[in-house]
This record gives sequence, C-alpha cells and structure tokens, in this order.
Amino acid sequence: MLTLETFETQGDHVIEGVLRASDGRWVPIIGGVPSFLTGVLQQDLSGFAAKHGLALHVTQARAAATEQAKTNETFSDKWTRFKNYGLEPQHQEFLYGWFMKKFNLGSLEELKAFHAKRRRILECGPGSGFNARFMAEQTSGEVFALDISAAAMTTFGNTHDLANCTVVQADLMEAPFPDDYFDFIIADGVLHHTPDTRLAVEALYRKLEPGGQFFFYVYKKMGAARVFADEHIRKNFMPLSPDECYAACEGITELGRELSRLNAKITLEKPIPVLGIPAGTHDVQRLIYYNFLKCFWNEAFDYETNNMVNFDWYHPHNAWQHTQAEVEGWLRDLGAKEWQVNDANPNGISVLVTKPVGPR
Repeated sequence: MLTLETFETQGDHVIEGVLRASDGRWVPIIGGVPSFLTGVLQQDLSGFAAKHGLALHVTQARAAATEQAKTNETFSDKWTRFKNYGLEPQHQEFLYGWFMKKFNLGSLEELKAFHAKRRRILECGPGSGFNARFMAEQTSGEVFALDISAAAMTTFGNTHDLANCTVVQADLMEAPFPDDYFDFIIADGVLHHTPDTRLAVEALYRKLEPGGQFFFYVYKKMGAARVFADEHIRKNFMPLSPDECYAACEGITELGRELSRLNAKITLEKPIPVLGIPAGTHDVQRLIYYNFLKCFWNEAFDYETNNMVNFDWYHPHNAWQHTQAEVEGWLRDLGAKEWQVNDANPNGISVLVTKPVGPR
C-alpha cells in the first residue's frame, strides 16, 4: 500500500511528490509522472532526495537492465525530439488507418467504438502519447500509459488535460498494477525492444483480466537479404550517439524518398522464395523496403519524421524479430485459445488475443 505525499500541484495533478511504502521506500513523482524505475534504469535522484529530506535506497536491478538502459537512450532522445508525432492531422490519417488494419476494422468509427467499450486500458510504450490520448477521448473508462523512457514525460505533457488518463514511468516487466486488472492492453511496436520479447508478452498477459484483450505488434523475421542488411547497419549505427545516427540515416531516408517519388512498379511472374519475395506487382520502393533495406518514406510526414522512423529501426540495442509460428507458440503456452493475426504490414506481426475466462 502506497501513501501520497504532495510537494507541488497543478490543477488536479501532483507535479512533484512521493508515493511512500510502509517499509520506508518511496517512488518519486517528477514532472507529473511517478517513476517506478530502479537500479541503472533509475534517473539520478540525489538532488530530489536532498531537496525533500528523503533517504536514497539502493535496489538490485535485473541483469538485462544494463542493455535495456542503452535502448532507453534511443527512445528518450526520440520522444524528446518528436513530441508532436501522431498529433498532427496529416499524421493521424496514416496512423489510425494503420491501427484499423492491425485490429481488422473497417472504419475510424469502428476504431472509436473498439476503445469506447473498455473500462480500464493499459498502453505500454505510448511514445508521444497520441494514441493514449485518442483512446482516453473515446472511453469513459480509465487509460494508463506506461513507458520506461523519458517518453513518459512527453506523454504526460500531451495528455495532462484528460482526467481519465494517467501516466507512469516503469519497466513493463515490473508494471506497478495488479494481475488480472485491465480489459485491454496495447503494446504497439514495443515488446521487441525489451531484453526478451516472450517474457514481455507473458508479463503483460498476467495483467489482463479474463475475457480481456491484448494487442501487440512485434517485428517479423524478414528475408535473408534484409536480415543481412539490418544486422550490418545496426552493428555500425548502434554505437553512435543519437545525433550521429540521425545523420547516418539521412542517406537511407533520401533513398526511400527518391524511390517513392519514382512511383515505379514492376511485376514478377515468379516468386523468389529464398529471399521471401512473392510473385506479383510490387512498388519498387516497397520491394526494396520490405526485402533489402528499411528505407522508410511517407509523404504524410516531413523529412525529419521520416528520418526518425529509420533511426527507430537501426539505433535501438534491443530489436528482436520473430516468426508467426514462434509467437503463436507463446500464446498456446499461456493457455490462450482465441487470437487473430492480422496481415497489416509485411514487416510485423499484429496479434489480438483474448484471455480465456475460467481455468486454463
């Protein structure tokens, strides 16, 4: 049981304070966001503790946390730079259209209704908070947005006017919520950036109430040429600082832009199974993007945002890829009986699973 001690408020929000546990430990609230991080993932709290007369406590971090901390640097930088991602009208048409494909829905109204029926939603990895905001605007229930990186602060800045949206900074492997608590959980493009994707799926599945639904999107194992290029580029880009990596991605982004603006198509009468390339008509930019090199480009975004999408692929330290058979094996091991895999994107696997009611 935690008790709240408030140092600074703004309207209904506690901007600075602590959540105290009975054993003397405490969780800081800084900038409106409670942070449950420990060990190497935790920010330096010495100044905060001294300011409020608090004793610092030392915790044992998980061994994988050191590698996770490197991944956090990528996303803390990304969501500090791109605070308006998904909030611009030109972004939303593309992004909500993609969500409709992922959930196998036919219209924006169906997407709104999908969220409206929820009582308690958890989004892991909200980024800028655009989707947490959208979901909170649709439902009279509660929305909780959890992020391990500084994206939590960006999400709070973009959702603090919504009374039914709460933001926490925490490791999803140790999410500060009871088991069997949420009727909808979403982790879109997040779990493959943890130390172990399967363990991350299991951790969030425990938080889902029986009868609730869990959506997650993870990277799909790509063809041999794309895997080779990805591994080679990551090996060279991961050690770079964020600024250096953004600069290194510019040539890749330019390639995506120029290929896209060609608006060229080719038709292959025969597939190339060894590279995972199907027969049929292919847009040239998409053919290269899906099979050889992630050179993302979308005219709905400006150059910097397109470059960010390529940075997002090549800079994170944890970025696992999986097969559909592998993912479905995890679900069977969890005792799930009902799920759908929607073919929204050749780069990823979109899964919507329902937790069974009653014993496994």
